[in-house]
Amino acid sequence: MPHGWIILDKPLGLGSTQAVGAVKRVCREAGLGKVKVGHGGTLDPLATGVLPIALGEATKLCGQMLDASKAYAFTVQFGTQTDTLDLEGQVIAESPVRPTLTQIEAVLPGFTGPIEQVPPAYSALKIDGERAYDLARKGAAVELKSRAVTIHSLEISAADAACATLIAHVSKGTYIRSLARDIALALGTVGHVTMLRRLKAGPFGIEAAISLDKLNEVGKCAPLENVLLPLEAGLVDIPALDLGPEQASMVRQGRVLTGLPHTDGLHWARSGTVPVALMELVGGTATVVRGFNLSDVAE
Repeated sequence: MPHGWIILDKPLGLGSTQAVGAVKRVCREAGLGKVKVGHGGTLDPLATGVLPIALGEATKLCGQMLDASKAYAFTVQFGTQTDTLDLEGQVIAESPVRPTLTQIEAVLPGFTGPIEQVPPAYSALKIDGERAYDLARKGAAVELKSRAVTIHSLEISAADAACATLIAHVSKGTYIRSLARDIALALGTVGHVTMLRRLKAGPFGIEAAISLDKLNEVGKCAPLENVLLPLEAGLVDIPALDLGPEQASMVRQGRVLTGLPHTDGLHWARSGTVPVALMELVGGTATVVRGFNLSDVAE
């Protein structure tokens, strides 16, 4: 059973669930049997870029990946707004105003740091048990509450008379389509996203991503190791906690470790190079958050 990460450069038009299905299919074709597969953060079919796909025990880190910060490149077309805030929707507002580069640069500081934003009506958020996008497609009025998010950085990559491409590093829960909408409104116009590319998700950058063609080669006898990153590659931004054999055995049994001279917070415990568990450390005491069933590898 393989354990680790495939970082897919998701192509345009492919949904995240379809991408997971493609990895499962390739694993079957490679003779690996039934492999547990999950993804670390949905990308819309109209978006491209970094989609971390977890295999085996790495799927236990998918929730951790969902909470990670992400970076995007996106293009805002000024002058028209669609109901979906992207190319897929119908035009619902127009404006003759086209902002200058100087004007765009002037409003960006107001969208940097902690901000409040209202998610798009066409989103997967639930209202009374129904997805917002399902309600919107039925023609229902969708009212979503604003939420607190953080824009760590926001800069212009390119701009012309009608469009601007920006690079944003954002916290979990940030909707780039909402960010584009609000930037346009702050400029006295309207806008929608015409290009969205994820450049980074947690520790995984676009330089680690492989194409769908490269993935498909695994189903045609190419070694899985050519595209598979180790489980611990998803933990590089978390401090490591080195365990002795006796401590590792205790942690595998779910027991608490005490008297540890480490800072408080989340750590990943390892025995040698083998991940053993995610552990929360408070006041020198470490408790297991999530264990990894990799003991056979260690032995």
